[in-house]
Amino acid sequence: MRSLVLSLALLGSGCASLSDGQRTRAASIAQAARSQAIDCSGPDACAQASPLHELGRRAFAQSTPQAPHHYALILDQGQDALLARINLIRSARQRIDLQTYIFDKDDSARMVLDELLAAARRGVQVRVLIDQLSAIADLQILAALAGSHANFQIRIYNPSFGKAKLNYFDYAGSVLCCFRRFNQRMHTKLILVDDSVGITGGRNYQDDYYDWDAEYNFRDRDLLVAGPASRDMAANFEAFWNARRSVPVERLNDVGRKLLKEGVPAMPADAFLRPARVAALSAQASDAQQVRERLADRSLAVGEVKYVADLPQKHRRERPDAAAPAAPELKTLIMGAQDEVLLQTPYLVMSDAAQDLFRSLRQRQDAPQVIVSTNSLAATDNAVVYSMSFKYKRRYLREFGFRIYEYKPFPEDAPVDYAALLSDAPIGLAGEAPADDDDRIERPQALRKLQRTEPRPSFLSSGAATRLLPLKRAGVRIGLHAKSMVIDNRIGVVGTHNFDPRSENYNTESAVVIEDAAFAQALAASIRRDIQPENSWVIAPRAKPVVLSGLDYSLGKVSEALPLFDLWPWRYATSYDFRPGPDCPEPLPPNDPGFHRCYEAVGDFPEVNIGPKWLYTRLLTAFGAGLVPIL
Repeated sequence: MRSLVLSLALLGSGCASLSDGQRTRAASIAQAARSQAIDCSGPDACAQASPLHELGRRAFAQSTPQAPHHYALILDQGQDALLARINLIRSARQRIDLQTYIFDKDDSARMVLDELLAAARRGVQVRVLIDQLSAIADLQILAALAGSHANFQIRIYNPSFGKAKLNYFDYAGSVLCCFRRFNQRMHTKLILVDDSVGITGGRNYQDDYYDWDAEYNFRDRDLLVAGPASRDMAANFEAFWNARRSVPVERLNDVGRKLLKEGVPAMPADAFLRPARVAALSAQASDAQQVRERLADRSLAVGEVKYVADLPQKHRRERPDAAAPAAPELKTLIMGAQDEVLLQTPYLVMSDAAQDLFRSLRQRQDAPQVIVSTNSLAATDNAVVYSMSFKYKRRYLREFGFRIYEYKPFPEDAPVDYAALLSDAPIGLAGEAPADDDDRIERPQALRKLQRTEPRPSFLSSGAATRLLPLKRAGVRIGLHAKSMVIDNRIGVVGTHNFDPRSENYNTESAVVIEDAAFAQALAASIRRDIQPENSWVIAPRAKPVVLSGLDYSLGKVSEALPLFDLWPWRYATSYDFRPGPDCPEPLPPNDPGFHRCYEAVGDFPEVNIGPKWLYTRLLTAFGAGLVPIL
């Protein structure tokens, strides 16, 4: 049966596999076309002086084997994160390793790609590793990269059917024939320069991670680390680069076929949507003083830094425990909490093991407070995942003792570059209240798809299921994508792990753990800003009905436990908005006696237009519990 499904999928894709001989010929075509020319005749590959690169040199100079020294820089703003990447790429002298889940071909991604190619031409060894599910969706670009330069290499991780680009039949066939393998994704994200300075965190390579999208942007977080921990980053990247599932792009069926048919094509010319914005950031990346004042001077000197990252062996059927250290490390940190766990995740869906962890934490006599920052339905990029978070809110509040704050789609004090957002006028989505005509611009693509989620391999996470929900207001929306944790204001964690079943069981993940009070407090301040009333709603129990409150609670609990037909309409908790006044000068926790006096209930799904997508979310809450292991 599996072979039949595989055969049908290959027929549907119109793409039979290349023979070994054809792959070898395609690889030879790419290799023969690669330029050997070096643009630089100066020392150190004509690297640009960089205050960020200097942090790495300084950290190594100050370190001993017994007392490592590091510099850490939290990158909250999207344009700062892009600026840091471009500046570091230009500062590279020997090598650049880039590993990511998504690499698009929009302005920010193409800008990074152009800089990587420029680095290769001046003598820097460049390696790029992209998960197949969201690799550059352009065979001409991939084929051009395959033969671009001897110093530039690109590989695709875990390619279904040996292809770089999947069509619908490939996607469906992969789910049907090879569900487990198709779900095993490389979610690790890293850019490492000269094995001395690395950036990791939530961001991929797409405009909405850098405050450059006209409709939806992620409030994300990266961490720049300079110092000896970069050696662990390098070793982990090397393991992925040499893994069997990492395939040189020229050996993939679709790219190889293009090479055999046409040779190495020319790289498509840059077609930046906002060329002035690209030029401005490029100029900033060459301004050492601006980079120093805006970024390097904000770095914190810290001691030991631990880079915890899953290995590609996590994807083996009989995987060794050492191949997946990220989740156990996070569990150990949480279990060691004494006072507070401050957790930020875009997707509040927990595995059985994670639920057991927080349940046991809650049962401790000295149970720490757990505060969670996550997305609202109006802000999320994945309604499927939110529907399961909504289903278990009673459990999270009552049994685990969580205090939950859900991010608003139009936060008033988010660490995003509003000037950059306003350079693109808001575009109203179908079903939204229309913006004024003066605020509109032409859509850059007439049939632009509003697909903004990190893809999750299942039928329910493609197409309409993950498009943005229509809201009651138009405007540039912000959604949470940061994955971070602070333990007792003394340990800070920034990484790629979403604290969800997919991160635990299917994806490879990474995290940086820093035990340093100043760093932990800076990270906590960043997260606490996100949960302020101007940025988030509070999730709290509803006011008890006058009669039959016990019956209502019991029926809701029974309904929640059902894998199907969870249809009880009156949920235990709902969203609240702070209403400041003379009697309510400051925000209150939900367990404060004055909470309901100072907060107004705004409904289960505030800001969301009631319609088919609202119904879709509610139906998934009722019938979708079986999806939790792959969310």
